[in-house]
Amino acid sequence: MNRLKKYIIYILIVLGGGIAFIWGLSFYIIDTTSDEIYSKISDLPISNTVIVLGASVHSDGKLSPILRDRVDTALDIYRSGRAKQFLLSGDNRRNDYDEVSAMKNYLLERDVPENLIFTDPAGLDTYDSMYRSDYIYKIPNAIVVTQKFHLPRTLFIAESLGLNYIGFPAKHKYYETENNLIRREKLANLKAMWEILTKQTPENMGEENPVNRF
Repeated sequence: MNRLKKYIIYILIVLGGGIAFIWGLSFYIIDTTSDEIYSKISDLPISNTVIVLGASVHSDGKLSPILRDRVDTALDIYRSGRAKQFLLSGDNRRNDYDEVSAMKNYLLERDVPENLIFTDPAGLDTYDSMYRSDYIYKIPNAIVVTQKFHLPRTLFIAESLGLNYIGFPAKHKYYETENNLIRREKLANLKAMWEILTKQTPENMGEENPVNRF
């Protein structure tokens, strides 16, 4: 019985330590990136590019509410003159699923010139999107748009890669999956830390395609 009690106590200590580490890492990432997140478009410095991170699209090509809010926010930033062009980074691993084309079509329908829209179909996760934005697209500085709960990890990765990026939260609405996404974000921080510490290189790199320089 004593051995069983010790085993249970050991398991509880390990679990407690793991949970404490996950929460501590989350608070650290939020704290170290807070100065790079803006709340008013009018306060944003003028940047070369606004980067929109992908999210799910429907089978008919329409943007999910989360993705539509990201693109609409980026469009507001562009129209305000705070960013000169777009990089749309998302998942296009399958012929029947294409986040970047859906975003691009959405912007084209709203009269954004095609030559100001760059697309990254291999932005399979946040780390890949940030890494490729520099390695492939040579973006000198950028405003990254995604939901508020996602921005700290995104900017933490960008800063770790030496990128001159700031963040702006997408228009806030309540999403049915938001609570699950927030919980998942804390676990995703562990993955981000591993990718940074091990200096991961995305599998799909391709040729350089520098954005416009203004």
